[in-house]
Amino acid sequence: MIRVVLPYHLRNLAHINSEVQLEISGHITINAILNSLEARYPMLAGTIRDHVNKQRRPFVRYYVCGEDISLEQPDAQLPPQILSGKEPFVILGAIAGG
Repeated sequence: MIRVVLPYHLRNLAHINSEVQLEISGHITINAILNSLEARYPMLAGTIRDHVNKQRRPFVRYYVCGEDISLEQPDAQLPPQILSGKEPFVILGAIAGG
């Protein structure tokens, strides 16, 4: 069971109140999680990554085990803590400005 934490505005858009739990088989990667998330909640398609090229949207960050993995390869295997559900895959909206 993969746990995914979404920012407040995306939870509202998807009409969910807490973290999402996904069943994913095969290699667990950023792309696998996002593909599964978008399949289950089609209204999220295009909000986290671009519709066409599937690149992460600006100001969206991914965190795993407290570390920012936003610049990692989207098809890299994620750590065992994510695979076991011990730690969530966190999607955050970054804020810019001063």
